[in-house]
Amino acid sequence: MAAGELSGAEGGSAEHQPEAAAAPDAAGRKPGGGAPLTAGAPFRSVLLPVGAPFRWASAMLSRRRRAAPEGAPVAGGGGQRRAGGRRRPEGRRASPLLGPSVALRALNCLLVRTSFVPDEYWQALEVAHSMAFGYGFLTWEWVQGLRGYSYPLLFASIYKALQLLGKDDVQLLIWVPRFAQAVLAAFADVKLYSLVLHLENAETAKCVYFCQLCSWFTWYSCTRTLTNTMETILTIFALSYYPIKGSKLGSSCRYLALIALAIVIRPTAIIPWIPLVLSHFLQEQRKADLILHKCIPIGLVTIGTSLIVDRVFFGEWVLVQLNFLKFNVLQNLGTFYGSHPWHWYLTQGLPVILGTHLPFFIHGSVLAPKKYRIFLVAVIWTVLVYSTLSHKEFRFIYPVLPFCMVFCGFSLKHLKAWKKSVGSFLLLSNLVPALYTGLIHQRGSLDVMSHLQQLCNSSYQSQASVFILMPCHSTPFYSHVHCPLKMRFLQCPPDLTGNKSYIDEADVFYSNPLGWLNEEFYDDTLLPSHFIFFSVLEQEISSFLALRGYEKTATIFHTHVPEGRVGSHIYIYRKKIEMSHT
Repeated sequence: MAAGELSGAEGGSAEHQPEAAAAPDAAGRKPGGGAPLTAGAPFRSVLLPVGAPFRWASAMLSRRRRAAPEGAPVAGGGGQRRAGGRRRPEGRRASPLLGPSVALRALNCLLVRTSFVPDEYWQALEVAHSMAFGYGFLTWEWVQGLRGYSYPLLFASIYKALQLLGKDDVQLLIWVPRFAQAVLAAFADVKLYSLVLHLENAETAKCVYFCQLCSWFTWYSCTRTLTNTMETILTIFALSYYPIKGSKLGSSCRYLALIALAIVIRPTAIIPWIPLVLSHFLQEQRKADLILHKCIPIGLVTIGTSLIVDRVFFGEWVLVQLNFLKFNVLQNLGTFYGSHPWHWYLTQGLPVILGTHLPFFIHGSVLAPKKYRIFLVAVIWTVLVYSTLSHKEFRFIYPVLPFCMVFCGFSLKHLKAWKKSVGSFLLLSNLVPALYTGLIHQRGSLDVMSHLQQLCNSSYQSQASVFILMPCHSTPFYSHVHCPLKMRFLQCPPDLTGNKSYIDEADVFYSNPLGWLNEEFYDDTLLPSHFIFFSVLEQEISSFLALRGYEKTATIFHTHVPEGRVGSHIYIYRKKIEMSHT
């Protein structure tokens, strides 16, 4: 279960449009409309009274314009002023928002202490731990060659660097990859702002940037080590180089290379880009040059690099992108992990990740200039394509959220007198779910790992063993303990042989927990020193635990909304006799 300063108004008074009456500069050019969001605005807007952040931002920017010396950035003026009155193109100077954005996403990272989906650990950090340290659990996807090592290689490099520096502490192994992801997310935020600033004006760019920062789902997801997160970040980077009408920063090579990299990391990244690339191809006059000199070389280089990386770690040639698409799209075997009705993304998926941005997304879709319709087409196309697959998740459509934020920004810009009130509404209405899902909902899966880390620091580590009696992959594994502790969990690989009567280990256990335990541990010497399970299971197996001499040593909160096999708390039981010497 998955579980954002604005000033001015288009068509408003001159007071709200300080650039509208500005005289042309020495070269006969008029400054751009509005000014960029000031550095501290995303933080101070939470503390200041409604409307104060907007007045403060405008005042600060006005002072900056009056005081800017030669060579200093000129807010809203399309770049940096050089001696002689010339301006440096906007795309070539560092954005003043980069520092605040990095600081905000670092805070974002610290305020997300919950689990979302198993893949953020099992398809990234756990694999990276195995690559860097030689031990870790590789799930069935890696055995079948459905996943590539390119993305985990990023974190494995971080792990290896920490090891060489003698700093491979478990807390650094957990947090450094997430901070790296947070920095990339901050760069993506600034790229989105810079794109709209280049295509439109500072006022619109501020609105889009504000909406991006306010998004509760972006806050919840952007610092997680998910392939979907990296796919979304690369989508924003690629979008900043996409040759949309009116853009002078478009670069076919750069945006195609970024798309190719996203596809290497997650093959389904191609879906939202199909209408965009097709539109580019239809408008391109030199179509043969685009295909022969750009698309094909870029594709060959990226796929070739991916093949080499995977050859090193698999030990054989594997085209994981083909295997991934074959399993998830052509064979649709993802239904093994659950299925949803065809309309789920329309009725639940997109409305949930948009949250209170939804009406502004719809409003902005109507107001935005025609050249942005291709973004809307990309959103609709992606939702429709994913709707044809039975297995659906919120994170699958996360890459279209930045497109939606562009339209939300246009809506916010056109609200004029209501802009401040709406901005405050968006901020507050997204703050609550962002903090709740980031700090409270489903936090037990991570909190329980701190208890296991204590076993690693114990002199009894060699004799300790842990069995996690929870739905498969409910917790992280060796990447969050960083010691060769004997651990086991209930597994749930799908059947790839066509056996219709196949039942995975987790389903067999939950069909008769007590009987399964008695059969599995017929000899007391096979018993682990610790059992970990959700509270909903306690009543069913309490007799087994009492008879074998186990006692409850920890109760950990997990969620306020338990469902099915997932309980509100996680219990840790320890075998009294075996652990009496610790």
